[in-house]
Amino acid sequence: MARKNQSFNKKTNFYSPPPPRAGGAGQIPKPPSNLPPYLIVPALTLTGGIIYGYYHFQDEVPYTKRKRLLLTSPQHELTMGHNQYKQLTQFHKKDILPSHHRASVTVHRVGSRLASSTKTFMKQYHSSSSADADFYNKPFTYTIIQSDQVNAFVLPGNHIFVYTGLFQYIQNEDELAAVLGHEMAHVLARHGGERLSGNVHMTLFGRLLWWIDPSLLLYSIFVPAVKVLRELPHSREHEVEADHIGLVLASEACFDPRAAKRVFGAMKEGKKIPQDGNKANTTSQQQQQQQQ
Repeated sequence: MARKNQSFNKKTNFYSPPPPRAGGAGQIPKPPSNLPPYLIVPALTLTGGIIYGYYHFQDEVPYTKRKRLLLTSPQHELTMGHNQYKQLTQFHKKDILPSHHRASVTVHRVGSRLASSTKTFMKQYHSSSSADADFYNKPFTYTIIQSDQVNAFVLPGNHIFVYTGLFQYIQNEDELAAVLGHEMAHVLARHGGERLSGNVHMTLFGRLLWWIDPSLLLYSIFVPAVKVLRELPHSREHEVEADHIGLVLASEACFDPRAAKRVFGAMKEGKKIPQDGNKANTTSQQQQQQQQ
């Protein structure tokens, strides 16, 4: 029975011992592998791609030096902004004020001074590449829309829209410069491209959750969590950043940066500028209150 697994050697007339078993004496056992071999290469490739993408697409905001991931190219943002500009001008075609209108003249005059300060700002706080040069050197356009809506916004490509309802809170050019400088700052910081990049991240992650959990339970938790933990804080961060850069632009263009606090505070509290007739009524009411 002891020689059952042994082989007989005719030259030596002896039985040779059987080969050692796996894990037996004379053989080092192989460590168990948690991942199948066909998954190791894709996992390493994905990890390397994530690390490369993180450093390749990392960008820095001018002036504030905040680091962020920016997946969009300047040319893509220009194309997107130009298409939206054509759509909006066509939609508001009947409500756009002519260039000789008093509001249009004022916005163009203030905006031109601020536009000159943006060039100085970018030279000082941003090292533009050849790809960025076309993005930042686009001339600003100003579209004034007759509407009671209190709003102003900017599109990539330096397209600024101003609704006339905004003038209910603006009483001089310094305050108008604060609003326009704030909008120009969004373009200089490329906040539009950053929002698009964030949407790409969240879309990919959401699809991954859908693949992991087809019941969509994780996805239903993910959507509101993204809004609360990412979108709202980032939106507020962009606004604060635009405030800071806008003050720099206003100062560079020789406007009073202190006007920003009053006009943004008035819009937040809903305090409109009283008209001439209302001013007299307000003054008489204050005098009556003082006499009483």
